[in-house]
This record gives sequence, structure tokens and C-alpha cells, in this order.
Amino acid sequence: MAAIFVADTTTRYEVAVAVFYTVVIFTSARVLRRRGLISLAAVCIVMTVISFVFTPHGDLEAGLINMGISIAAIVMIAFLILKAEAARTAAHDAQAQLMRIARVKSLEGLTTSIAHEVNQPLAAIVTSGNACQRWLAQDPPNLHKANQALDRILSDAGRASTIIARVRSLTKGAPPHKGEFDFNKAVLEIVAVSQTEMERNGTRLATELSPDLPPAFADRVQIQQVVGNLVLNAIEALASVPVSTRSIRITSDIKGDAIVFAVFDSGVGIPAGVYEHLFEAFWTSKQEGIGVGLSISRTIIEANGGQIWAEPGEGAGAVFRFSVPTTLQEKRE
Repeated sequence: MAAIFVADTTTRYEVAVAVFYTVVIFTSARVLRRRGLISLAAVCIVMTVISFVFTPHGDLEAGLINMGISIAAIVMIAFLILKAEAARTAAHDAQAQLMRIARVKSLEGLTTSIAHEVNQPLAAIVTSGNACQRWLAQDPPNLHKANQALDRILSDAGRASTIIARVRSLTKGAPPHKGEFDFNKAVLEIVAVSQTEMERNGTRLATELSPDLPPAFADRVQIQQVVGNLVLNAIEALASVPVSTRSIRITSDIKGDAIVFAVFDSGVGIPAGVYEHLFEAFWTSKQEGIGVGLSISRTIIEANGGQIWAEPGEGAGAVFRFSVPTTLQEKRE
């Protein structure tokens, strides 16, 4: 900070050296708490103003503009860091709490269902928080990308709240909130959230989405839950196969008056005699699974007027499919 202050004071007004205080703030974010970070930002702003007063030469108007830009950058970087840290802390705490709840043997079905479903947006929040930190770590910080990451955090937080409400309504027998929506667009939104996890595991993704689909007529949020569950299951199914063979293929097509969505994986497949249990509540073949994902998925799809099923893949792996009504079917009914 002293070096930046000296450089800012001895250079001309046209040189915005004070903007480098943002690097000091970002570096200090790992060791300072919220109050300390705010105090540091305030000190940087004061030093910027003092440096402007004592700068001996240059274009005064340009100096005022550069001082304003530097102060705005300091305030913005401090704000983004505080928001990102708060979101990441809340997401990690919530995930840890949900995992503890899921291990309790006396868990009621509703609590288990919510814990399973809400983990998807929470994981997306953590991913966006990490991305936000990477954008802020650049020199100079990419504030536009960091803001986009924060927007995704807020969006996923809202999605988590909506998922909880929809899961609760399912347990009460309330009808889904059906409406028209672009099925492929809804699928791609979920795939984008899962992209980081696929890249981390070395999984190749192929999408074959039919471009001529009519609008789907179902509960958009609930259908996205099912898509997310099936994609996550496919990623986990590839953990035991070599990285070079890990691949997932996602397709959508129209069959009659319904849209059929499918997820193909190149895993070890599903053992014989297991297919009839896949969609049973609290039945799972995973060591750390709680056996509610596919059960909830079946409840959601059937409540929306569709069907869900699984079958062996061609050569290896497994295929999970579900159907969703379209506006054409709704109009006929």
C-alpha cells in the first residue's frame, strides 16, 4: 500500500495507479474478516484522495476522473469479495447440514427428499462462487464476469427455494404448476450447471436435441430437477470406468404428442434384477446413496403426465428415459 501511495502521488494525474489497491484488497481477503476488509477498503479510498491532493502535476480533470474510477473499483472489488464469500460460506454450511441430516436414520421422507433435491443448486452456488474468485484474482480483476457469477449464485439460490416448495407440494398431493416452456432450453440450463463437474471428471458430453420440438406442457422447475438427477447419476456411474471411456450422450425427440428425453452413459451398466427396484423409495445400489433421487423423479414425471424408465445401453452402460406432454397433447385433451 505504501508503494502504491508513493507511486500514485509522484506520477501525473493521468496515471491511475490507485486502482492497484484492488490487488491489495483481494490478497487480504483470505486473512481478513468482513469488518477488517471494509476498513481496509476505506483506508485505500482515503489514501487515494490524499494522494490526489498531493500530486504536483498533470491534467486536473483527468486526475478527478481517474480518482473516481479508482475509488469505484475499490468499492466494487470489496463488495464482490464480501458477496462471494458470504454465498460460498452459506452454501458450504447448508451442504454440510444437509449431509448430516441425510445420515440420520429416523429421517422423514419429506426432509430426505428436500435434502437430496436442493443439493443440486447448492453445488451450483459453490461452483459459481469459485468462478467468481477466479475472475477477481485476475490482474486487473474481471468485474463483469464476477458480476455474472454472482447473478448465477442468486439465480440458483432462488431455484433452491423453488425446489423446496415444489417438493413439499408433491408430498401434499398438490398439482404441479404446469405451463408451456422450451424443453431444450430448460435442459441446456441444467447441463451448463453440470459442465464443471463433467470437466473435472474427464467426462465427454454429446447433446443431440431435436430442433423441431413443440413446447412442453409441464412444471418446468420439476422437469429440470429430473434432468439434473439423471445427469448427476450418469456422471457418478462413470466413476469406476477409465477416464478415456467416460462419455454421456443426451437426446430429446418427439414421439407422438410427447417429448422423450434420454441420458446414455458408458458406465458398467445396471446389474440384472436391479431394474425393477431402481425407482423404489430408499432403495439404492450406491454406498453413500439415500435412495430418493429416482423415486422423486418418478413421482414428478407421473404427476406431470409422463413416464420414466431405464434400460441397458447398447454395448455398455445404461439409458434412462422419460416422456413429457406437449402443448399438442394438452390441446387434444
